[in-house]
Amino acid sequence: MDFSFDTTTQALISRARRFVDEHVLPAEPVLEQQLAATPDEWTVRPIVRDLQQRARAEGLWNLFLPAGHGDNGGAGLTNLQYAPVAEITGWSTRLAPPAFNCAAPDTGNMEVLNDFGTPEQKATWLRPLLDAEIRSAFCMTEPDVASSDATNIDTRIRRDGDHYVINGRKWWSTGAMNPDAAIFIVMGKTDPDAERHRQQSMILVPRDTPGVEVVRPLTVFGYDDRDHGGHAEVVFRDVRVPATNLLAGEGDGFAIAQARLGPGRIHHCMRAIGTGERALALMSERARERRAFGRALADQGVVREWIAESRITLEALRLLVLKTAWLMDSVGNKKAMTEIQAIKIAVPRGVQQIVDRAIQLHGGAGVSGDTPLAEMYAGIRSLRLADGPDEVHLNGLGRSLLRG
Repeated sequence: MDFSFDTTTQALISRARRFVDEHVLPAEPVLEQQLAATPDEWTVRPIVRDLQQRARAEGLWNLFLPAGHGDNGGAGLTNLQYAPVAEITGWSTRLAPPAFNCAAPDTGNMEVLNDFGTPEQKATWLRPLLDAEIRSAFCMTEPDVASSDATNIDTRIRRDGDHYVINGRKWWSTGAMNPDAAIFIVMGKTDPDAERHRQQSMILVPRDTPGVEVVRPLTVFGYDDRDHGGHAEVVFRDVRVPATNLLAGEGDGFAIAQARLGPGRIHHCMRAIGTGERALALMSERARERRAFGRALADQGVVREWIAESRITLEALRLLVLKTAWLMDSVGNKKAMTEIQAIKIAVPRGVQQIVDRAIQLHGGAGVSGDTPLAEMYAGIRSLRLADGPDEVHLNGLGRSLLRG
């Protein structure tokens, strides 16, 4: 077995690591200052635009769009090549992914448009997304049904001549608070009487369409994720869009959702490992520098155990993610589904425990805003719900394994 990366990946790792160390991490306090100066705005802050301009000039741009997706401005990397670079962006999830134009939900929405959009849809929405001229939102989850079962989605998309009319209520629509989120991808039912997985469709809804109401922002453990455009509740009341806004065909919505969420899940896990690495680095630094009861915390046996266990966990999770990326590249996302489910369960759980240890080691500072740990914990904990809760993936994985 050869665990080395190819020369393209090694070069990207070096460039991405240098960029994050030299530009992204020093920019974190600048972002805080800009957020504090404009507390009521949801737009992309100037420091992000500065980083995007610099990253694009250095070729660190749209790296998420894998090989075989045509000439749409992506880097053409395989999942295996992208994995270690995405991990590096996990060291600063607030700045590095948007700096590289590799932030959710835009990445998933661009992949949907690239894979299922018409030439006109791509020209209107995909190209400006690839150029970071606009943002987007993905409107799938609903507050009134158990959305972990996507077939429960209750929003109606009704054909009316040359248009579709949309009525429904969504929430956790990431990015929708940002006024630059010009396009919403909305999932709803076009035929409630069809076979269970053929009832749903996806449609493109421009933000400024009459009847679209962004109701309120939602918080995650009190964090509003303002720098990412937040998470919103959105209501659609008799929203009328041209029939040409439909993605693929009627009844294809569930299949599109599954195609979108597979890459999204592994991207989350790639970044989460980077978050775990940063938490471990902070923990190690604290252990060496902090003294209690006459000696460094690093001299405490329990602290050494935490650090050792964290390293073991990260190494194991990384190997599983890389195996999954390799399978997605070699046999396709569908045949890699059990591994995708496995990492979606294991990575957030493992990294959550590492961040929790780092918080414990930092004491009161760990739960304060003086370190990034509290916000890291909120993000990792919410990942155990995003793109499907642990229990759904455990159930699906167990069912697959029992089938042999």
